[in-house]
Amino acid sequence: MLLNRKTVNAYYNEFRRLILEHSLREQEKELGEFELDESYFGARRVRGKRGRGAAGKTPIFGLLRRNGKVFVTVDPNCSREELMPII
Repeated sequence: MLLNRKTVNAYYNEFRRLILEHSLREQEKELGEFELDESYFGARRVRGKRGRGAAGKTPIFGLLRRNGKVFVTVDPNCSREELMPII
């Protein structure tokens, strides 16, 4: 079965429109109670700093909406400027 180029383009554009609408809905600000935290994953502690000062660890930031969605991101900086847009 062969499809016309115009038909394929019409389907392609419709799929793109639907994906855009879905991603815009996902980005809307949500209301409710949220919990957030950061954790550091990596090698076991080898005599030295823990937490933010630990070398060789990967910082993970998580945001949980009560009775809802979970958002997790790897944020190597973990600074206020990086986290405030996410929050």
